[in-house]
Amino acid sequence: MLENMLFICPKCKTKLIVKDGFCVCENSHSYDRAKDGYYNLLLGNGGVHGDNKEMVDARRRFLSLGYYRPLADAVSALVLEKTAPCAVVLDAGSGEGYYTDIVESALSARDENTRVFGFDISKDAAKRAAKKNPRITYAVASSYHMPIADESVDTVFNIFSPLALEETGRVLKSQGHFIMAIPDTDHLYELKAAIYDTPYKNTVENTDISGFELVKCDRLDYIMHLSTREEINSLFMMTPYAYRTRAENKARISALDRLDCRAQFVILTYQKK
Repeated sequence: MLENMLFICPKCKTKLIVKDGFCVCENSHSYDRAKDGYYNLLLGNGGVHGDNKEMVDARRRFLSLGYYRPLADAVSALVLEKTAPCAVVLDAGSGEGYYTDIVESALSARDENTRVFGFDISKDAAKRAAKKNPRITYAVASSYHMPIADESVDTVFNIFSPLALEETGRVLKSQGHFIMAIPDTDHLYELKAAIYDTPYKNTVENTDISGFELVKCDRLDYIMHLSTREEINSLFMMTPYAYRTRAENKARISALDRLDCRAQFVILTYQKK
């Protein structure tokens, strides 16, 4: 339906109209809907951007085990709390759609008129996401060049994705909410201890951000009991550590049969000033 399109033309910033499997703007720039169900709105899209297929598949495997479900449920509850019915919600950096799908399912159970959109710079991630839930509209796009009109979104959420603060503020309506989940200091510390001789804690930066008021700060802290090599390897492969670790250190992970590992998150809820 035409009214369901949030995205705008990344070239001229005018409204996109959906027609016969593609979308077109008033200046005749057109974008096909891929057979997997997403729109590619990333300009200069030669080459590979974002997470590759191996990383996306590892994240899909691990998330399907439910270890991060408490985080997804907590974010869903906050989106429900801060978003009125008949709203527009955006996942800015949706990955393979795990969190987007859970948030949308919670919103659609409340009312059928709230619309959810997601985008990711990784085409492999967008392919996976678009297959999950046909009620969500997905695009390939960059957080730093969101193909979204000014002040057109009621709630933006961001889970472990780059923070494009200026763009987030631009697309949010006045008094709209921004919900962001980040790793806390001890998140995955035991995984790092298994890899590195000198493991390090995460640094949580100052949570004050310009143009927004911090209205709520929640924390989640629990132990994940990983019981197979496959589970441990999937967790490892979905993290940046998989690409920063020498072969001899990777071998330590491959040798593990079980791992008790801390999941520790900070969930920050902001309101646009």
